[in-house]
Amino acid sequence: MTIELIPVEGIGEVRRGEDLATLIADRASLRNGDVVVVTQKVVSKVEGRLVPLDHDDPAARLALVEEESVRVLRRRGELVITETRHGFVCANAGVDLSNVDAGWAALLPEDPDRSARRIRDGLRARTGAEVAVIVSDTFGRPWRQGVTDVAIGCAGVAAVVDLRGTEDDRGRTLQATEVCVADEIASAADLVMGKAARVPVAIVRGVDAGWLRQGSVRAEVVRPPAEDLFR
Repeated sequence: MTIELIPVEGIGEVRRGEDLATLIADRASLRNGDVVVVTQKVVSKVEGRLVPLDHDDPAARLALVEEESVRVLRRRGELVITETRHGFVCANAGVDLSNVDAGWAALLPEDPDRSARRIRDGLRARTGAEVAVIVSDTFGRPWRQGVTDVAIGCAGVAAVVDLRGTEDDRGRTLQATEVCVADEIASAADLVMGKAARVPVAIVRGVDAGWLRQGSVRAEVVRPPAEDLFR
C-alpha cells in the first residue's frame, strides 16, 4: 500500500459561517476513497467557537479551561490536564491561543464527529466524490515528549480497526490489537500541514478501502473510565 500526502493550499484565514466544504472543493481535486484531514482550528473558527480572552490574564484563562471541562485531573503551574465534555483527556481542555488573533481563544468544536460529517456531506454534494473526513488536533502524550496530531472527529473512515482474532506473520492469533487508524492518518497529514504554514487541510490518498466505513472518534476511541487504569 502506498500512501500519498497532499497539502491543500490557498485556503487562507477563515471566518465564522464560511463553508469549509466549498473552500476545500474549490482548491482540491478529490477522488473516491480520499481522506480529507481538517485541523480543529479552522473548524472551530467557521463554527464560531472563538471567545474573547485576555492572553495576559492567567486567571481568566484558567476560568475558561474549567468552564470547558467536566473534570480536572492534574495541575502543574498554569498547565491543567482535564477531561472535556467530549471525553478527551488533554491539556487545558483544548483551549488554544495559537493561530488566533490577540484577545481571542479557540475552543474545541461542540461535536467534532458531527463537524466531520457536515464537511464530508458538503464535499460529496460539491464534487460527487465519496471521501472521508477527519478533524485533527494536536495532543501531548503521557510518558512521551513532544506532541502529535490525533483525530478528534471522523466521518466515512473507521476510527479504530480491530485486528483481534486475525493472525500475525507467524500465524499467532492476535488477542489485543486494535489500531487507531484515524490517529495515524491525522498524524501523517500533519507532516504536510505543519503548525505555522497556513495549510489547514490535507488529503491522505491510498488508505485501505476496508477502513472506509462510518466512523466515530467518540464511540470508538474515547476510553470509558471503567477501562482506564490511570483515572
